[in-house]
Amino acid sequence: MRKWIICLVLMLAGPAAAQTPDLQETVFWQAEVNAGDMPPVAERLPAEPLVVDLAAKARQFGTQGGTLRTLVSRSKDIRQMAVYGYARLVGYAPDYTLYPDILRDVTVEDARKFTLHLRRGHRWSDGAPFTSADFEYWWKYVANDADITPSGPPEWMTVDGQMGRVTFPDAQTVVFEWDTPNPGFLPLLAQARPPFIYRPAHYLKQFHIAFTTPDALAGMIAGARVTSWAALHNKYDNMYKYDNPDLPTLQPWINASVAASSRTLFVRNPYYHRIDRRGTQLPYIDIVEMTVVGAGLIAAKANAGEVDLQARGIDFRDVAILKKGEADGAPYRTYLWANGTASQIAIYPNLNFADPVWRAVMRDVRFRHALSLGIDRRMINRALYFGLASEGGMTALAQSPFFDVENLHAWADLDLARANALLDEMGLTERSSNGLRKLPDGRVMEFVIETAGERQEVENALTIIADTWRDLGIRLIMRPLDRDILRNRIYAGLGMASVWYGWDNGLPRPETSPEYLAPTRQEFFAWPMWGQYFQTMGQAGEAPDMPAALRLLELERAWSLSTDTGARTAIWKEMLHIHAQQQFAIGILAGAPQPIVVSDRLRNVPEQAIWAYDPGAHFGIHRIDEFFFDDPLQQVSQ
Repeated sequence: MRKWIICLVLMLAGPAAAQTPDLQETVFWQAEVNAGDMPPVAERLPAEPLVVDLAAKARQFGTQGGTLRTLVSRSKDIRQMAVYGYARLVGYAPDYTLYPDILRDVTVEDARKFTLHLRRGHRWSDGAPFTSADFEYWWKYVANDADITPSGPPEWMTVDGQMGRVTFPDAQTVVFEWDTPNPGFLPLLAQARPPFIYRPAHYLKQFHIAFTTPDALAGMIAGARVTSWAALHNKYDNMYKYDNPDLPTLQPWINASVAASSRTLFVRNPYYHRIDRRGTQLPYIDIVEMTVVGAGLIAAKANAGEVDLQARGIDFRDVAILKKGEADGAPYRTYLWANGTASQIAIYPNLNFADPVWRAVMRDVRFRHALSLGIDRRMINRALYFGLASEGGMTALAQSPFFDVENLHAWADLDLARANALLDEMGLTERSSNGLRKLPDGRVMEFVIETAGERQEVENALTIIADTWRDLGIRLIMRPLDRDILRNRIYAGLGMASVWYGWDNGLPRPETSPEYLAPTRQEFFAWPMWGQYFQTMGQAGEAPDMPAALRLLELERAWSLSTDTGARTAIWKEMLHIHAQQQFAIGILAGAPQPIVVSDRLRNVPEQAIWAYDPGAHFGIHRIDEFFFDDPLQQVSQ
């Protein structure tokens, strides 16, 4: 039996990681410690904290203090703190290898049994012990409680039709075990939005019928204006939303704003488990101030020096004005990070569209090829990104070991003559008086692409595409919608096509699950109902009925059963080749630089990095808890 332990990688903790250095009390909490309201730092840390060797990472040791200002465009986006903070059971290092973070270590046997070892003495942000009881509460009283989770345990707990087992041998040990390999389990825990397989049991029990009397619950149900104890529990159990200040956390900062407002403050977690090698508890920065402003104001406020770290709400088109601000003496610098999404802009014909005539047309690969051949990617690249993006279809990025230039350019070079020939070959030869092709039922070909209306470059790109598609006899109609409305229309089969980013992870490796390349998720807008069918085990959606889609499912299944790197590599390459030839999603450009505005006073922010949601959690993989101000006292006074 193969058995190995995933240990802290050298770049994050050297050989002396277990030897805790002399500790320095956190100035921010000094008054509470002096008053006896909080234990000293030596008692707040785990017995074996994660010791970060900043020198090994070519980073500076920092000074505690300061307030980091950042902006979001929607109140619910304060959940980005759960992304940026990136405290995970296991997490990605900048080279995309996995390492234990919250966990002390993980023992893996045959890729099917995972023994999670917790840090002795680790505590929640309110000082309560973090133990296997918190995992047990999630498993028994959340995932397996029919009132709280009617659908039952999450689907990833089922492998080969068999539910996994979870046991709790002692306070610092949790075991997840399956009968067959589940190689995607650890990467799942490292996601930007992880499953949170633990809960602060000591806090949530007050809302659970198994631990609180019905009379006590009744008063809380009425006060919270919900209809049941389960709804009450779910209202306050929101670890990803990050909007419940009372909910204990393991993240580097805790929500400290009681009342909802346009400004939310997050203060340092006094029980955070990471320290530097000099004995300073992380995070270095005391407070994060997240302010909600209109999306159109973010770039202007960044240009005015009103942020310390900003990427959301800033696009490449803002670089010129930001650079001008720098030249004029504004107190920031603008970095251009590489983008980790597989495509900056991608068009998704909905193969599950409710209109049977349009659905048949879109399922014909010749139509998707024609659409792709009818896009002038070079013109779009020059107009939007000064030629700095990579032109081509959606596939693995050049930084991935699976990059193949043939996949990038498959059906991706402008060729209107070939595109028109393909449409003629389909029998779409009849045209209206104004030159538009007609569908088999006589309607003119008006191809409606729905957008979230959040990115100006998307509308600009579609405007350019509309001109060349007109030469194919197709009228492109752009329909901006609210993001949630767009998603719901696509999921219901009511949207003909949509435009969105490409795959979040454009940097796959052999150990990366190719699940998102197969029809397993409704979030891939080309096949929402096939994804629903997979996710609900046939209870909703539609069964895939295209050979290429079925082959993708077979390959994804084969990857999940394999532990051989060569076999997994071959599977990945075939799946990427299928996507390149099928054009399920029509990629336009990739790798457009992402502007990152960084205060002149902020340190340890990498000048060159990758901006990606998954894997990477945006700033998370670059460890925002290690960023610091070189003059925190001056920064606070300002």
